[in-house]
Amino acid sequence: MIPPFGADGELPPGVHWATWQEFTARFGTTRHRRTLIAGMRGALEALRAAGCTAAYINGSFVTAKDVPADYDACWEEAGVDPGLLDPILLTFDYGRAAQKAKYLGEFFPARLIEAGSGSIFLDFFQVNKDTGNQKGIVALDLRRLP
Repeated sequence: MIPPFGADGELPPGVHWATWQEFTARFGTTRHRRTLIAGMRGALEALRAAGCTAAYINGSFVTAKDVPADYDACWEEAGVDPGLLDPILLTFDYGRAAQKAKYLGEFFPARLIEAGSGSIFLDFFQVNKDTGNQKGIVALDLRRLP
C-alpha cells in the first residue's frame, strides 16, 4: 500500500510495495504522468522478460509534485539474464539519454554504487538529495504485472 504524502510532499521513509493498479491509480493523475507511466511500463516489461522480479520507483514522480520532469528507477539484478536484457537499460553515457528517449526515465541496477554518495542506488534513492532526510520509494513486483 502506498501511504499518504508527508507535509514535505514526499512519501514517508521506507520501501512501499504496491500493485500496478495501485501505482497507476495513485500516480497516473494527469496526461503527463500517464505518458511517463507508459514509458515506464515498457521498461518494466523489458526487465521482466529478462528475469527481473522487482523495480523501485523514485524521483519527483513519486511525490506530490504536479508535473514531474521524469522518473528514476532501480531494479533487482538477481536472476536477470543479461542476454535477454535490453542493452539500453545498461547504457549510462550522455546522461542516460538513450534510456530517457526510449523509456522517458532512468534505470539503474539496484546494487550499483552511485558515484557521488558511495551508496547503492536502492539506498541512495531513499534519501532526499537536497535535505539529506530519509524518504520513501515505491516497489513493484514485476512478476505480478498484469
